[in-house]
Amino acid sequence: MTSPKLETSDEAERWLLQRELFGMRFGLDRMRRLLTALDSPQNEFRSIHVVGTNGKSSTVRMTASIVQHHGLKVGAYLSPHLVSFRERIRIDDEDLSEAEFARVMTDVARAAVKVDKGLEEGDRVTQFEALTAAAYLEFARRGVEVAVVEAGLGGRWDATNVIPSEVQVLTNVGLEHTRWLGPTVRDIAREKLAVVRDGGTLVLGADLHIDAQELAAETPARRVVVAPPMCESSLELAALGSFQRRNFAVAWEAAEALLGGLDDAAVRAAAAEVRVPGRFHVIDRDPLTILDGAHNAAGMHALAEALADHREPLVAVVSVLDDKDAAAMLAELLPLCDEVICTTSRNPRALPPATLASLTEQLGGPPSRLERDPHKAVALARDLAGPDGAVLATGSIYLVADLLRPLDHAGPTSRL
Repeated sequence: MTSPKLETSDEAERWLLQRELFGMRFGLDRMRRLLTALDSPQNEFRSIHVVGTNGKSSTVRMTASIVQHHGLKVGAYLSPHLVSFRERIRIDDEDLSEAEFARVMTDVARAAVKVDKGLEEGDRVTQFEALTAAAYLEFARRGVEVAVVEAGLGGRWDATNVIPSEVQVLTNVGLEHTRWLGPTVRDIAREKLAVVRDGGTLVLGADLHIDAQELAAETPARRVVVAPPMCESSLELAALGSFQRRNFAVAWEAAEALLGGLDDAAVRAAAAEVRVPGRFHVIDRDPLTILDGAHNAAGMHALAEALADHREPLVAVVSVLDDKDAAAMLAELLPLCDEVICTTSRNPRALPPATLASLTEQLGGPPSRLERDPHKAVALARDLAGPDGAVLATGSIYLVADLLRPLDHAGPTSRL
């Protein structure tokens, strides 16, 4: 395989999409070899590692913002993205530029080709490993002082788990990815808590499952538990949704665990500025139109709580992937809805709209309609809601991505 030179951001994304064909392969050996080939950039900055079932991306963005408002150069690594892979690597609240992304991915691609030659036949550096290495390399080159890193899946064997993090964060634990992480909350919590370092500080979200609490007590870290009153603070948050108050409370504790005492004005400035694309994301107000990437029952429950104060007639546009518990998700959502438009996304694992409509009927939900095109589904929902109603598109981050992606988007089609 030749050593690639990726001239443009689109070429870099195409190279990454080719790496998706190698699938998800657990283990840290490839990642360590890749970083060694890049001169171990992960050791050049302090780091906070965020794991959990829901709220990771919001917590990463919020933590990074608090740290940045204390005068430090900050990197944030997120997943998945909505429109471009560049969104996953952020420095001081900005995505990498197209030129920056192409440059760092060229260096990572060249290192990956070299690493591949030393692996067993059929084994390759994966897409997520390459992206993670690119983030660490760019952070080191740009003089990032603190990186806030979101784990991709689980924790123990996740490619992100090569950083010598000082602070580890567990936002919450629910049943997810049971095929890989285990069938129970205890199993999943054990995998996530494997990122904890000796001498680190472990920040635990409020209302954590008892099994996760028990396992956290066995770790070698100093533990900080977010108190429920902190989640109800009077801070004005730019990020909408009551669940974001809980996420910000976790971010506050994480930043304080790393930096020590925080400046109140800096914390308030961060709260007032940080936004989270794709989470309670208002794209219009006539009628109110919200995009939210809730993709499991716990995320849908949090969304339902956030919608409890909205009294407008609500029309939901829903798409769910086939590996999710769609029935449990709909059970949380349907009581709030006056009508449901069942749609799909560009992800090949999206459930057929007819399946969602059948589940809606079985659960005693409101009337439902079918519209495969998500843009047309939202337009129909807006017509049905009328100027005094509200529209919510939810059930999958892939649906949100399709709705945010420009209709004439000509770049590579990513499955995130």
